[in-house]
Amino acid sequence: MSRLKGKTAVVTGGGSGIGLGAAKRFVEEGAFVYLFGRRQEALDAAVAQLGPSARAVRGSVTDLADLDRLYATVKAERGKLDIVFANAGTGSFARLGEITTEHYDQIFDINVKGLVFTVQKALPLMTAGSSIILTGSSAGVMGTPQFSIYSATKAAIRNLARSWALDLRETGIRINVLSPGPIKTELALEVLGEEGMDALGATTPLGREGDPKETGAVAAFLASSDSSFMTGGEVFVDGGLAQV
Repeated sequence: MSRLKGKTAVVTGGGSGIGLGAAKRFVEEGAFVYLFGRRQEALDAAVAQLGPSARAVRGSVTDLADLDRLYATVKAERGKLDIVFANAGTGSFARLGEITTEHYDQIFDINVKGLVFTVQKALPLMTAGSSIILTGSSAGVMGTPQFSIYSATKAAIRNLARSWALDLRETGIRINVLSPGPIKTELALEVLGEEGMDALGATTPLGREGDPKETGAVAAFLASSDSSFMTGGEVFVDGGLAQV
């Protein structure tokens, strides 16, 4: 398919997991993709997989100068931007009563502050028909023990999409949330472990974990004109975990 032929995309957290899964699908569908992330080794390996239609820019979404450098690179090399997948995120466990300021600040800085400025700084390069995709989570609509701060960031992202859809109403730029459930990524395995992932996947109506290629397929749909009458919405790719 070539639904994204000639399009330029930025994927934050693009070196692995859900971000890399989306980047692969974007390239397959004809897009040129900028991968943005903190780990140069992971970025280099991802570009090696994706080939000449991908470019890596190292940086952190929490550093506004890094974001400025990313978008200056896109402007200089491509002139405009059609797709932003604001996907960079982190999470860790802390029970109420044990939450520290460091835990709170790290997760909110990356998941919310980083996402806000990833999107805001991209807007000057975007025009009518462009698509912004935010990574939410099934945790944003569920109660999850010891995971309240992460879950709260994802609930915040859902409201940002609703509010920004109204802010963007005269621009023709669309914004939607892609909310994964138990997707087998490096981050998920780091937080939950192999057994924890398998156990969580078994609780879904589909009885398994998801794969980044499955979230990538939905990201490509949201990035393309196939979703042209969708904005301010949320699409769950969670095996039904938060749906029943």
